[in-house]
Amino acid sequence: MAEYKANGIAGDYMIYRDKPLVRQGNMYCYGDMKDDYVLFLLVFTTKKSEINGEEIPDHVMVQVMSTDESKSPSERLAKQFEKNGLYDAIDIGLIWLEKLNRK
Repeated sequence: MAEYKANGIAGDYMIYRDKPLVRQGNMYCYGDMKDDYVLFLLVFTTKKSEINGEEIPDHVMVQVMSTDESKSPSERLAKQFEKNGLYDAIDIGLIWLEKLNRK
């Protein structure tokens, strides 16, 4: 955990590639709200790891959302897809997130 400060909000968050990754239950949020887009991941199903028996995300829905609050919720959705495994979901999600934030 690392201290993160942006937009007047400070706290201890897991930092990945210099941006906070926040988890609550089966939902993850990655990105900085000062950017144009952030990444939301929703884990639908989990499976047991063959290595240590822990539950790991299996079926994940990824949404790239605009941070522009003047848009309606349906207009804020820039990209949505589903992947098997959290790694694949974050990997592809980061590609879209970086592409859209560059515009």
